[in-house]
Amino acid sequence: MTRTATIDRTTAETKVHVRLTLDGSGAGARSTGVGFLDHMLDLLARHGRLDLDVDAVGDLQTGAHHTVEDVGICIGQALDLALADRRGITRYGSATVPMDEARAVCAIDISGRGLLVFEAELPPGAIGAFDHDLTEEFLRAVAANAKLTLHATVQAGASAHHMIEAVFKAFARALRAAVALDPTEGGVPSTKGTLR
Repeated sequence: MTRTATIDRTTAETKVHVRLTLDGSGAGARSTGVGFLDHMLDLLARHGRLDLDVDAVGDLQTGAHHTVEDVGICIGQALDLALADRRGITRYGSATVPMDEARAVCAIDISGRGLLVFEAELPPGAIGAFDHDLTEEFLRAVAANAKLTLHATVQAGASAHHMIEAVFKAFARALRAAVALDPTEGGVPSTKGTLR
């Protein structure tokens, strides 16, 4: 079983191509025009063990918001498609990741219900073209479109870079655990019989 998906999205604001393989090694290229987002996507692929290609062109003259959100939408849609009927998955995953003085926790339920609970006091500002608050926008777009419940909390930190990096790494590790195939699960891990 190959758990792979390709998503293309074109709007008046962005053009995004995403190809994702759940059972990967971190391979692929990420190019969004937003350097810090590319770095975070590299972390997501490497620590999530995803093969991930992202090519995005957006209206960056108005800021990075549309690009970041639409990349999140496409990655979420690709996750949803690659997970298919969710048969055999572990479903739940969680991770705590330190990044120097920062620490983030992420918990995921591939529930069929898109929800983000984001608890972080990120300082105002930006890293390059990436406004700190775009972290929440990206995660919300992924959660809504992948139909997963995602809790992300920054428990400690002083550097916004370290805090955001810890969040992405924790998200990647929790996602890796949740999408993993469970050899003891022969069906869909739900008493309802569906996670769609």
